[in-house]
Amino acid sequence: MEERDYCCSTNTSTIGRCRSNSPKEKTKQEKPMKPYRGIRMRKWGKWVAEIREPNKRSRIWLGSYTTPVAAARAYDTAVFYLRGPSARLNFPELLFQDQEAAHDSIIQQGNMSADSIRKKATQVGARVDALQTALHASSTSQKPDLNEFPNPEDSLDLQD
Repeated sequence: MEERDYCCSTNTSTIGRCRSNSPKEKTKQEKPMKPYRGIRMRKWGKWVAEIREPNKRSRIWLGSYTTPVAAARAYDTAVFYLRGPSARLNFPELLFQDQEAAHDSIIQQGNMSADSIRKKATQVGARVDALQTALHASSTSQKPDLNEFPNPEDSLDLQD
């Protein structure tokens, strides 16, 4: 069966001309995919997380982070407290990383205010962000400073 692309009109003269090539549509197609659910990247490189409250138009701001993993973990925490075990998570295997957090989440799930959800999510996000930033800093600190003169004691010259 042939697939046809019709717009609002059934007039056959407009069938091929329904799609517009506006710059707005082109930028939508060129956007990079988001690496995780519930996060986005600011123009200056920070990653932010937010979630819409169920049955409301308002959003819960979950914070701004340096790494996308931290923002995604903050989102996971909030979505679990809002929607329960059926929520679609970015890292389902890391949800119950702490035994204490697992116990709290089972008790308080479903009856938490937006402020308490925001607080829990930002705590998780901040912890993950600190760990990710520390890992990145430790890996970059091993690189030698190219502006420094070499020290003869540190050279690896083979002596006969």
